[in-house]
Amino acid sequence: MNLIAIVLSALLLLLSVPVFLVFGLGSSVAAIWGLNLPWSTLIQVAFGSMTKHVLIAVPLFIFTGMVMLRGGAASRLVSFATVLVGHWPGGLGIAMVIAMGFFAAFCGSILAAITAVGTIMMPKMIEQGYPRPFVIVLAASAALLEALIPPSNAAILFSALTNVPVSKTFAAGVVPGFVLLLMMIAVVVWKCREIRNPVAATGREKLSAAWAAIPGLFTPVIILGGIYAGLLTPSESAAVAGVWAILVGFFVYRELTPSALLDCLKQTAQVTAVIFAIIAMATFLSVVLTYSQAPQKIIAYFTDMGGTEMMFWFAVAAICLILGTFIEIVPVFYLTVPIFAAIALSLKLDILHLYVVFVAFAGIGMITPPVCVGVYTAAGVVKASPEKAFREIPLFVLVGIVYGVLMALVPAASTWLPGVLN
Repeated sequence: MNLIAIVLSALLLLLSVPVFLVFGLGSSVAAIWGLNLPWSTLIQVAFGSMTKHVLIAVPLFIFTGMVMLRGGAASRLVSFATVLVGHWPGGLGIAMVIAMGFFAAFCGSILAAITAVGTIMMPKMIEQGYPRPFVIVLAASAALLEALIPPSNAAILFSALTNVPVSKTFAAGVVPGFVLLLMMIAVVVWKCREIRNPVAATGREKLSAAWAAIPGLFTPVIILGGIYAGLLTPSESAAVAGVWAILVGFFVYRELTPSALLDCLKQTAQVTAVIFAIIAMATFLSVVLTYSQAPQKIIAYFTDMGGTEMMFWFAVAAICLILGTFIEIVPVFYLTVPIFAAIALSLKLDILHLYVVFVAFAGIGMITPPVCVGVYTAAGVVKASPEKAFREIPLFVLVGIVYGVLMALVPAASTWLPGVLN
């Protein structure tokens, strides 16, 4: 029966059935007919998975990012990054990467980052002579910063699955996030060294752009300051950030309108519904794994094989790269993290180290065909054919793999800051 469930899931995936239905139908077949579990058990567990307090922060951070985009904060952050480095070789590309880092500090959604920053930067880059395929893949790749630089929905989901405090997971992504940012900048400088804006911004223009960006830059202070000062939970800090975003949009920049705010709420509901549908249906799979004792058997098999730390990291990389090629990052989380976490603990590895390495390799799936949802989103922003951008993907996949290997070999990058803050 488990084999039938696997074949059914694979067939549904090949037929482009939504991922949450693939999880739900395949796992329910195994649970009900294979393990003789009642429907009520599946429903109760699914409901419990969606009502974890930490997950309240997911829609709130998405909403904050949407409001920052429509309220004018995102455009100010992009302008600030542009006047700082726009005149450097490859300056607009560097500015887009830095703007992604800025936007990561108050929005946990990768696709929202591509839309927010890419809408402003990508047309400018193409107009100035940057190759369109390179611009598309750069936007999709740089958006992975959203999964590392806090606040991050990836960190929240990982914490929900492993019961690690969100504050620690947020902290674990800071240093790796900045390392990735520097690697992306290095790629842009090397690839676009002949492209530059000959006119540098004046000191007055830089000061003006910095002053305009201050309300947006203050948002991560509210979010992270509240959490690490012990004043707010992650969910509460996300709510406060949302209120701050509304106030900034209405009264500081005066670009947010009631209709735009309503549209932000609608978009937040749509994105959240997709994420939570996947979470609920993926829980069916966790029930099957629990009752069949699959994690314990996998751990025993790995131990009996004489599995080492390097073998484990190789398995994480290979599985994440393969799964990420065919399904999005949230399902990959729910498919693999419970098992990876159990094996990591059996090897006495830091669970925060696992988070960073996992995100590094799973995030590569954002740009690898056929799914490559990040590339499709970025191509949609500039109304281009995503297939034409595929030739630039190998370079960024190579960068991602080098980055993932580096994070696996240097655990201190993931564990140092959480230890200091602890």
